[in-house]
Formats: sequence, C-alpha cells, structure tokens
Amino acid sequence: MINEQNKNKRLLELILIILAGESVFFLPFVVQRVFRPTFLEVFELTNYELGICFSIYGLVGLFSYFFGGTLADKFSPRILMSLALVLTAFGGFWMMSYPSYSILKWLYGYWGFTSIFLFWGAMIKQTRIWGGSENQGIAFGFLDGGRGMVAALLSSLGILIFAHYLEDVTIITVFDRQVAFKGVLIFSSVFVGGIGILVFSLLDKSEEPNYSIDSLHVFLWSDFKKVMKIPSVWCLTIIVLCAYLGYKVTDVFSLYAKEVMFYDEMAAADIGSKLLYLRPVVGVIIGLLADRTRGSLVILFAFIMMFFGSMIFATEIIKPELNSLFFLGVTLSAIGIYALRTLYFSVMREGFIPINLTGTAVGIISFIAYTPDIFSGPIIGYLLDSNVGATGYSAVFSLLAVFSLLGLVATLAFRKLASTNHQ
Repeated sequence: MINEQNKNKRLLELILIILAGESVFFLPFVVQRVFRPTFLEVFELTNYELGICFSIYGLVGLFSYFFGGTLADKFSPRILMSLALVLTAFGGFWMMSYPSYSILKWLYGYWGFTSIFLFWGAMIKQTRIWGGSENQGIAFGFLDGGRGMVAALLSSLGILIFAHYLEDVTIITVFDRQVAFKGVLIFSSVFVGGIGILVFSLLDKSEEPNYSIDSLHVFLWSDFKKVMKIPSVWCLTIIVLCAYLGYKVTDVFSLYAKEVMFYDEMAAADIGSKLLYLRPVVGVIIGLLADRTRGSLVILFAFIMMFFGSMIFATEIIKPELNSLFFLGVTLSAIGIYALRTLYFSVMREGFIPINLTGTAVGIISFIAYTPDIFSGPIIGYLLDSNVGATGYSAVFSLLAVFSLLGLVATLAFRKLASTNHQ
C-alpha cells in the first residue's frame, strides 16, 4: 500500500514538472512558433524586430541562467517554479493590450527573468533528482516528451480557439486577427497561472527551503570554481549550444510552409502544431533508449540527423509541389533536434558532474549555451528579410548545418572524456 502511494506520488510529481516545464515557455515562445505569420501581422513586426524581442529575452536570460542555477541549489523548487509561472502568466495578460514594439521588448525582458531566473535551474535539478542514479534518460525523456505533448495539445487548442473567431480565413482583417489571437492569449495566460497554483499546492513539500540561510551564502564562488574545473562541462556547453540553435530554427517551419510551400495561414499553423506532436514520441523513445546505452552515443546520431535534415533545406531542392521532400526534411531535422533536447542534460552523470552542484552546473552551461536566444533571432530575421523566398531559408539552414557539425565534434570529445574518467 505504501509502495503504491509512493508510485502515485512520484507520478504526480512528474506530471507537475512536465506541465510546469512547458507552460512557462508557452507564451514567450510556443505561441509565436505556431502562429508566427499571425503574430507578425497583429503586432506589425518584421522578422528582424521579433528577433530583437527574442534577443532581449536572451540577454536577461543570460544572467538569469548563471545566478538562477545556483539559487536552485539553495531553495525549494515548489516556491521558485510556482512563482515563475504566475508571474509569466501576468505577462500574457499584458500582451493582450497589443503593446507597441518598444513596450513588447520590455515584456520579453520581463519574461526572460520570470521563466529563467526563478524556474530553469529548479526544473532541471528536480528532474535529475526524480530520475535517481539509474533513470536519467527516462526522467529527461519523459520531461521533454511530456513537455512536447503539452505544447502540442495547447497549440491545438489555441488553433481551435483562433479558428472559432474566424469565419473565412481567406478574407480577414488585421482587427479580426487581433480579436482571434486575443482569445488564444486569454486561454494561454489562464492555463499558465493555473499550473503555477497547482505546483505550489501539490508539489512535494518535504524539502522546503531553509529560510535561515544567509543570503551571502547563496552565491558561492567556490561552487562556480568546482564546476568550471570539470572538463566535460565545457563539452556539454557546446553540445547544448548547437542543439539549442537547432531548436530556435524550428520557429521558421510554419513560416516556410506559408512562404515557400504556399500553405494558407491555418495550414501553416497546423504544420507547427503537428511538429509538436512529434516531440513527445521522440522524447519517450529516446529517453528509454538512452538508459540502455550511453546517452552521448544517441546524441551523436541526433546531430547526424540534424545535419542531413538541414541540408535538404540548405540545398534548395524543395519545391512547392514536393510535399514529401518537405516533410522528410522537417521530420529528419525535428527528430534530431528533439532527441538532443531530450538528452543533453541527462548525460551529466556520464560526465561526472556532482548532483549537489546540478543547479550551478546548469547555470554555467546555460549561461553560454542559450546565447542563441540573443543572436539567433536577429540573424534568422535578417537572413529571411533580406533574401526572397527559399534563398533566405537556405541561408538559415546552412547555418544550422555548420552548428550540427560543431555539435558532432563536441560530442566526440565529451565521449572521450567520459571514457577516460570511467577508467
């Protein structure tokens, strides 16, 4: 009976981590990924301007990763994660007023703080603890796969809400789009805030923060120095950097469908939504596979898939009538990218990174590895805005191919270090 209760408790904890893990990023990223053409239209933005918004998010996130990681080693994930979710939801209500571009940049800076400083390190550490010593692949596989399922379901509901407000997608005004998109924002914001309340109320309270901790002892330079002396940390940093750039490129798939394949607005959004359903499948399968072999080996093959998928787009061989080739390129790229997202933090044990320094290590890795939040948006936006049709996308995916090869080299170095330490 006690064992059954423990299983149910662990299951509830995992579900809450998954729901929280995707909800906190739904407003800053997923909504734009699925509704990118609409988003640009209703806010009167260019791709470059949206990229600048993401860059501001990334700049705030850069320092939030670094200091938020060690914060997660000192305080309760329940408090940090729930506060982050509720504050992020407030940003969604702010967005409903359709602020100007200058105000929108402030909003993305605000989200950079709420979703990273308070949330990111706490979520990764809680997941690593949940997985224990033998199930890191499963833990992170279910985390990213579950996050993908949550994103897919929420995006599908968002599309249904959006469509509910539109009678004919072929003849709609900017005002019609704003009304419909506001419905999506209301739903998303209420959902995110609700998950924050559930996390606060239901997540395991057995490890509450020690409020007697002197604030001067929260950020210890000795912890940072210990982590920075671990060689595998730097290989993992490059792996995450390359993988994350790939994930940022998935933002343009729906726009590619509209501008190159000539899909209508709803069909293009549906492409982005369907991709999200691939993520949970990849996450669970890859997570199970990783615990039966070395996770770094699976990462190696994932970079190879990402490379070949990106080359299909980079060579401009896709034409509007070649739907099968388009879907092949999307599928190869997405499987590789989602597999990498599933595994890159699951190999921390393989790289001999101590669990008591997980948050600090995640902070240092993320401080560098998530810099694509700063530079990828403007670069992708510039390449798309300054080149017509498939040519701009060819440049974007050529960049992705280069990072795929860099990630491949870093993974080989990580595996060599892990093998040496194991001996």
